Order: sequence, then structure tokens, then C-alpha cells
Amino acid sequence: MKTIIIEDEKPAARLLQRKLEKIKIKVDILLHSVEEAIEWFTENEHPDLIFLDIQLSDGLSFEIFEKVEIKSAIIFTTAYDEFALRAFKLNSIDYLLKPIDQDDLQLAVSKYKERLPQQEKLQLDFEAIKKMLGNPFEKEFKKRFTVKIGQHLKVISVEEVECFFSENKGTYIHTFDNRNYLIESTLEILEQELDPNKFYRISRKFIVPITAIKEIVLFSNSRLKVILPSYNDEDVVVSREKVSHFKEWIN
Repeated sequence: MKTIIIEDEKPAARLLQRKLEKIKIKVDILLHSVEEAIEWFTENEHPDLIFLDIQLSDGLSFEIFEKVEIKSAIIFTTAYDEFALRAFKLNSIDYLLKPIDQDDLQLAVSKYKERLPQQEKLQLDFEAIKKMLGNPFEKEFKKRFTVKIGQHLKVISVEEVECFFSENKGTYIHTFDNRNYLIESTLEILEQELDPNKFYRISRKFIVPITAIKEIVLFSNSRLKVILPSYNDEDVVVSREKVSHFKEWIN
């Protein structure tokens, strides 16, 4: 069985190679980029099985299949969570979540071998998968903000943010060191710029990061009150219509 690994990081590729050798799977070649993979597939006979990382150094691995018709079975390897990878199951693709567990690797290879006699070619809709999984890999979320303090500029990373709030038609960052900074943005824009797994707009006035939530207590009218480390100018309350979704988000 001819096997190759296409993995962004060389140490990770070699580690997977060693794990495969433990279950007597010989890896014939290691590739590390879209460009390198396209060149190799163009000039060589395709392998039986590919272990494929999703995001390579020069782009998404799906770009390989836009240039070359792949005739191999594929097991995806990725650092992204199972929720984002439901699409793979719909296309009869197996995947391994990094760091790769030896037992999971053995099971994935066994699944491949079981269907091998009936499998002449694995037909995959890469465009559909790419569309479903595009956002987690293609979108860059906001990592820092630049604020003006007198004649100076200060850079604030998202890790320093305790909350964002609006007041008197202005939008502010409140940091963990209990300081407020006016920024040239709105909460509506911030909603689009911030990672939704880390930040949640609990009301028209507040966006809070999961890392800043010290406590959540019941509040009037079936609402929830969020306790933050230092912000105490007013109650930070989850709007009633967002309570249910907020509970899902924190879990």
C-alpha cells in the first residue's frame, strides 16, 4: 500500500510517520505545501492513501484538488474541532484530530482497509466541503486594537480585554487592569471582527470574552447578570432574548 503524508509542519509529519510505522504502514513520501503537492501529484503515480492536513503553509489543501484529479483515499488530519468537521462524515471521509491518538490512527486505517476491496476511487465534493469549512480557516479575527492617548498610541491585544461597551454614542474597551479606552468602532462592527468562540454580545451595550466571566447569577425578568473582574460601573446583563443562546455558548 503506497501512502503519503501532506502535513504543514515537518515535525508533525515525522511524528505521524512514526505512529504509522508502529502499525506497519510504510510512508513513501512527506509533502508540506500546496505547491509541493501539486507538483508531486502531477509527476507521480497517485498513492493508495493520503493523510492530509487541512491548512498548509501556502493555503488550504483543497486547492490541490482544484489543480489535480486525486485518485486516492484520504484521511484528514486537523487541529480543528469535531463540530467543524461534520462535513467530512457526510462524505465518507475519516479524520484524525490533533494531537493524533495511536488508537484513533489504528481505527482510521482499519476503516480504510475494510472498504478497500469495494473502492475503486473515492469521489469527494471538495467544493462543498470547502464552502462548509471555509470560515474557520480563511477568516482572520481581530487580534489587537490601537488606541490614541494624547499624542501617543497604545496597542491593546484581545487577551487584555475584559469587555467592550457602548456609552454616549462611543465604544470603549475595558481592560483587565481596570482602564477604559475609546475606540473608533461600534459593537456591530466588533461582532464581525471578533472570534465568536471567544467573544459574545450579551446585549446592545456589552460584548464580553469567555475569559473574563467570573460568575453568572440570576437577574430580574429571566435575565442573567455577568460578574466581571473589575468592571462595575453598571450591571452587565444578558438580554432576555439571548439567555438561551448565551447558555449554549458558555458550554
